[in-house]
Amino acid sequence: MTNRISSKYKIDRRLGVNLWGRPKSPINKRDYGPGQHGQRRRKPSDYGIQLMAKQKLKGYYGNISEKQFRRYYKEAVRRTGDTSENLIGILECRLDALVYRMKFVPTVFSARQFVSHGHVKVNGVKVTIPSYMVKIGDKIELRDKAKTMGLVLDAMESVERDIPDYVDVDHNIGKGSMTRVPSLADVPYPVQMEPNLVVEYYSR
Repeated sequence: MTNRISSKYKIDRRLGVNLWGRPKSPINKRDYGPGQHGQRRRKPSDYGIQLMAKQKLKGYYGNISEKQFRRYYKEAVRRTGDTSENLIGILECRLDALVYRMKFVPTVFSARQFVSHGHVKVNGVKVTIPSYMVKIGDKIELRDKAKTMGLVLDAMESVERDIPDYVDVDHNIGKGSMTRVPSLADVPYPVQMEPNLVVEYYSR
C-alpha cells in the first residue's frame, strides 16, 4: 500500500471535509482535525483559504505532487480562456480521473494503481501512466482480465456516485470515452471546489 492510499482519510480530517463523499470517511463522525488540538478553530487568513482550496483540489485527484500540480497550473495559464476552468479541464483529462469517472474502480487512489498495473488501454494501446492526458474521442478500454475483477464489478454496480454526462461508457464491453472537456459546473465534486482561489494562490 502506497503512502498516498494509506493517508487518504488523513487528508479528509486535515482538510475537514469528506473530500470524496465516501460513507467510510472519518469526518462523518469527527468533523475536526486530527491531534489533541484538532478541535481548536481559528479564522483562516486569505492565504490560508487559498492554500486550503489548493490542497482540496490536489488531494481529490489522488494527492498529486506539488511539482506536477504546478505544471498543470502553468498549462492552464498558457491556454486561452478562464484559467480556473482550464485547470479543472486539465485535471479531468487525466487517465486515472476518467477511469474513476467511468466507474471502473471505486476510488481515485485505486484508479491510479489500476492504470499503473496495466489494466487499461487507450486507443488499443496499454497505458501505465495515470497522468496520461486523454483527448476527446480517445477510446479508454479495460483489458480482458480486468473486466472480471471483483474491484471492477463492484465499482460498476455501486450506487454511491453517477457517471457525468461528459463521459460515455458501456460497462457491458468495458469501454468508454470523454465526449467533451468539462467545466467546473459539470464535474460532480462532493464538496465545493474553488479553482479561482488556486489561481490566486499561485499568482501571489
